[in-house]
Amino acid sequence: MRSNFNENVAEHSHCVALLAHSLCVIQNKLFGGNLNADRAAVIALYHETSEVLTGDLPTPIKYFNSSITTAYKELEWEAEQKIIAQLPPELKCELEGYITDKTSDEYKVVKYADKLSAYIKCIEEINAGNPEYNSAFESQLAALNKADMQCVQYFMQNFIDAFYLSLDKLQSND
Repeated sequence: MRSNFNENVAEHSHCVALLAHSLCVIQNKLFGGNLNADRAAVIALYHETSEVLTGDLPTPIKYFNSSITTAYKELEWEAEQKIIAQLPPELKCELEGYITDKTSDEYKVVKYADKLSAYIKCIEEINAGNPEYNSAFESQLAALNKADMQCVQYFMQNFIDAFYLSLDKLQSND
């Protein structure tokens, strides 16, 4: 989609890492969770590693049907394995777990943080007058509203409104 604000994978991963860390802290402090916030942040930093080789495939294409989704997930896995294979052995054991983790509770938080990041991107683009993000906005909001983690609901109730505000409005005491 046409974007008013370009975002590279490093910026996106940084945003997801901040959100994942925040979600873990919320879950732990407010809802009795036992998540490793630091691990979630690092998983988030590496969550798009495969895109070094595959590039980014738009979500509507990636999830168009189960055959495409399965094939793309396999391609991502192969890309990750190729990158991991190029690491020096003394670093491989340290980094591989962050790149390949797709099952931990921390990874689940990263997936929600990724959706939050996409939702925030939609807010920014729509606020800048870009209607191409309307459909993605609705899709991400629906997914976030179905989130089965209290930290996501808490974030949406307590923090998401700030992303609609301009810097001037954020700084005002009104």
